[in-house]
Amino acid sequence: MLTSWRALTLWKRVFIGLFLGIFIGLGLHYGLGPEKGGMIAEKWIYPFGQAFVKMIKMLVVPLIATTLVSGVIAMGDPKRLGSLGMRTIGLYMATTFFAVWLGLAVGTIFQPGAGMGELISGGAQGVDAVSQKLAKSGAAQKGLSDYLLTIIPSNPVKALANGDVLPIIFFSILMGVGILLTGEKGKPLADFFDSASEVVMKVTMMVMNLAPYGVLALMAWVMGTKGLGILSSIGKLAAALYIACFLQIILVYGGLIVKTILRLPLVRFFYGIADALGVAYSTASSNATLPVTISCAENNLGVDKSVAGSVLPMGATINMDGTAIYLGIIALFAAQALGIDLTFGQYMMVALTATLTSIGAAGIPSAGLLLAAGVLSVIGVTDVQSTLIIAFIFPFDRLLDMMRTATNVTGDVAVACTVAKWDDQLDEEVFKAKSVV
Repeated sequence: MLTSWRALTLWKRVFIGLFLGIFIGLGLHYGLGPEKGGMIAEKWIYPFGQAFVKMIKMLVVPLIATTLVSGVIAMGDPKRLGSLGMRTIGLYMATTFFAVWLGLAVGTIFQPGAGMGELISGGAQGVDAVSQKLAKSGAAQKGLSDYLLTIIPSNPVKALANGDVLPIIFFSILMGVGILLTGEKGKPLADFFDSASEVVMKVTMMVMNLAPYGVLALMAWVMGTKGLGILSSIGKLAAALYIACFLQIILVYGGLIVKTILRLPLVRFFYGIADALGVAYSTASSNATLPVTISCAENNLGVDKSVAGSVLPMGATINMDGTAIYLGIIALFAAQALGIDLTFGQYMMVALTATLTSIGAAGIPSAGLLLAAGVLSVIGVTDVQSTLIIAFIFPFDRLLDMMRTATNVTGDVAVACTVAKWDDQLDEEVFKAKSVV
């Protein structure tokens, strides 16, 4: 029995844990009642899920630092890093452009906020909690210049200790370039980072084998405390988001990038990232999924280590297409609920703000929702109204964030494959191999 369980690929085990968690959580919620069932889920089940999340967060900083430095070193030429970086950022910005307009289009068609004005006022009880989260994140006040300044760490050691991902990426790239320019004298440090990246990847995969159990606990907690009401209360918004994300995945990543640009089999691409999608959907964290994403890109899709080690950590931080879709839909949700008629100019402002704001979104659960205040402000939503809207959505955000993260991770890998092919670093025989699930 244990052998057959281990024989299953990770994504299959994760989804078994996901559905078992839903079943257990609903059993607690409706079998014992919302109060007692929710208390049991909160007190006795959630800590196991929380422990799993803490374990994967524990590995984010060492993983990004070691794989990024190692990936830069593997390029062998600092000039190659410049061209690869420009291509990567350009592709990420292009997919985000498609994403935000897709979100606006679906939001306009679905009208998720129509008739929701009275329900939103019911979220007032969560205003204080959300206000504290917004103040802590600084999401409502940050502008583009603030994000640019935070990229450069005044103290790299402090950035590492605080887990500040953008400064870590910036410093790791400089460190890798410095090692390359040093030549033979830098080889001992290069060997250290190569070895460290391999060790961290092994440790990470050990932790990821616990994913099915962590996911079971997290879903049992969500359903045990919220029940099916979490779906029915905000069904139109959830439907709009899921449909927009599916369209982004199938049309933009699949049809445009994989089939048209790369001219590679679409089914193999999705088979190759199945493990990463399973972990992304269940953990709702691009950073937590990063080790599995790198493994899938290298082992299943044939992306060279130098590309995977540099493009994917960058994508986990700046490529937030799911978040861009979400921010656009939330803006329309708010406008429809509050009776605001948007002009074409306001649509443009929402698109631009959502694109830039999504770049600054952290790869952690619910980060996108906390950035929504900045987007809502451009269509005339007041601070009080914005907080009410976020407070209303917040209890349901976990299920929405799961789909956003799966979208982000799919985009990361699609861009990595594209950059790798353009740089002649994609093994197409590995990409086309059948036995990946």
